[in-house]
Amino acid sequence: MTRRSWGWHLLMVLILLVLLYPVGWLVSASFKPAEEVLAGLSLLPSHPTGDNYTQVFAGVAGYSVWHYFANSLVISVGAVLGNVVSCSLAAYAFARLHFRGRGPMFGFMLSTIMLPQHVVLIPQYVIFQKLGMVNTFWPLVLPKFLATDAFFVFLMVQFIRALPGELDEAATIDGCGPVRTFRYVIAPLLRPALITTAIFTFIWTWNDFFSQLIYLNDPGRFTLPLALQIFVDQTSQSAFGPMFAMSVLALLPIGLFFFAFQRYLVEGVATSGLKG
Repeated sequence: MTRRSWGWHLLMVLILLVLLYPVGWLVSASFKPAEEVLAGLSLLPSHPTGDNYTQVFAGVAGYSVWHYFANSLVISVGAVLGNVVSCSLAAYAFARLHFRGRGPMFGFMLSTIMLPQHVVLIPQYVIFQKLGMVNTFWPLVLPKFLATDAFFVFLMVQFIRALPGELDEAATIDGCGPVRTFRYVIAPLLRPALITTAIFTFIWTWNDFFSQLIYLNDPGRFTLPLALQIFVDQTSQSAFGPMFAMSVLALLPIGLFFFAFQRYLVEGVATSGLKG
């Protein structure tokens, strides 16, 4: 390796350490007593303790931490399935099918990416309230089955447009209609984009706090982010150690999910027309 190459590697390592320091400090703080957390910014605990995790696993607001894990998992998996199915079908229609108004509809769909979530919050809440779905998981999962995430539709449209049109023509010659063409030709080739959609949807849904705070009122239906807030509030004192311990537990599934599918994430972005 040349001197310039060594310099670039050293720079990347230093940047990585800076970026990972907050995560390392969070994990370390989860093993510190409260008074040691407030004492300073030392990375390693002077008097390690597992009491923080003991308090977390003892339960929050009368429910086990695994109960909140299950709620988060149900919502996240439902959102992943909804986005993967609905966004892929919508993207196939925009990229391959010819119908009246396709261009304006695609442009309108893209314009929703720039629309702030808070603008549609009240109308959506009123709709779900009239349907009797408030304080259920439906408001958090059902929109995903309606292709409401325009970013993922655009991602898949770019991917499908990069596929040779001769594949569709060959399928048509073999007697396949649009549905069978999508199922047997496009969908298998769409796997990198589907996995990319699944990864981002899972991470964003798992970490979501605002939407879940709006629609979920019963502590028995709360997810991990909401349970973390309850745990902090119910103590009537600054329980920093248990708060950090629960934060670490909430981060674990995201880290495992990302490391398991990271190579598909890079492949999906690189082949979807989004690279610079």
